[in-house]
Amino acid sequence: MEQRAIREVSKFNNELKLQGFKAFQIEEDGTETRTYSRKEFYKICLTTGKSRIHYSDKTYEQEGTILFFGNPHIPYSWETISTACVGYTILFSEEFFKNSERSESLQQSSFFKIGGTPVLKITEEQRIFLNTIFQKMIAEQESSYVFKDELIRNYINLIIHESLKMKPSENYDQDKNASSRLTSVFLELLERQFPIETTQNPLQLKTALHYAQKLNVHVNYLNRAVKEVTGKSTTTHITERIITEAKALLQHTDWSISETAYALGFEYPTYFNNFFKKNTGTNPTRFRLEEV
Repeated sequence: MEQRAIREVSKFNNELKLQGFKAFQIEEDGTETRTYSRKEFYKICLTTGKSRIHYSDKTYEQEGTILFFGNPHIPYSWETISTACVGYTILFSEEFFKNSERSESLQQSSFFKIGGTPVLKITEEQRIFLNTIFQKMIAEQESSYVFKDELIRNYINLIIHESLKMKPSENYDQDKNASSRLTSVFLELLERQFPIETTQNPLQLKTALHYAQKLNVHVNYLNRAVKEVTGKSTTTHITERIITEAKALLQHTDWSISETAYALGFEYPTYFNNFFKKNTGTNPTRFRLEEV
């Protein structure tokens, strides 16, 4: 049974990466047996049960049917409190949705953006209607229809449009100001880039501008917020975290200096050497020898 479950998860992930989307029914035992890289895929989930959702710096306590919108660039976790949790989920990549005429609205959506409303309370009438859409997506993804990708994108847009008609759920803590919320999301997104586990997938987010683009805010606004809340600049936080990771890689892997530099997003080893020495007072080779 365990081997079969592993094969099913592997098949699920392969299909998800290949197609750029995957719709499926949530298991009745309250757990989603499939695993996927949350860094890559947006998520819309229609579920009935009792749950606690931690999204950025907010916590949503929900019972009944809800519609959840997950942004891969905003950290979140889901606790299922009830013994049963049923419904549907659609996962889709940004690349898949970019082919939609309304792709520009994804990051600007009030459901996916920072400070937005990722959780909606759903009535029974709305649940029945949304169930039908999810069921159509599940059926369509298995078809050979040549334009099924566009049809799936239309279904996703239909869910978003229907959601815009609904009244947002407001039962979460709103004490923190916008700067605190943005800083919290930035720090969590920064931490999610680590640890670096392979030289094949180098660090992508290396500057304040990179993080601002991922979080869909202006870099100056991000810098002001982080400085206001933490007393440190965005660049300082990024630099300190990269240095911490660099030291760990130099101490605990047998990667060459060139491999370490590339894994940390540096185009040339000399750039990494200069960066490391500027921030530690020594070069990577000497640090490695001293720590052995």
